[in-house]
Amino acid sequence: MRSLYSCLSLAAVLISAAAAETFTGVITDTMCGAKAHTMMKGHTDSECVKMCVKGPHVYALLDGTNVMRLSDQKVPAQYAAQKVRVAGSYDEKTKTIKVVSIEPLDQ
Repeated sequence: MRSLYSCLSLAAVLISAAAAETFTGVITDTMCGAKAHTMMKGHTDSECVKMCVKGPHVYALLDGTNVMRLSDQKVPAQYAAQKVRVAGSYDEKTKTIKVVSIEPLDQ
């Protein structure tokens, strides 16, 4: 029974890893989204994103046209307003990427 459980667990991990997609874009927030970060004059885009997520808004990825929420709300903080590559799976219903990893892209 234990080996069956181990095999099923391994299969689930492999399936979820195989289902991971790659998304490229800029870390933004759900308030500003695709708009320029001009609401906070005198602050950088990064500062604006970080301030916006202190309220009811969350980190998101802007791929140029789509704003997709990110399930991970800790790692994106270090990449606010930067271009990144996100690995994960996208849930169309909630418009959320279930994040596996985030890495910066050379700019």
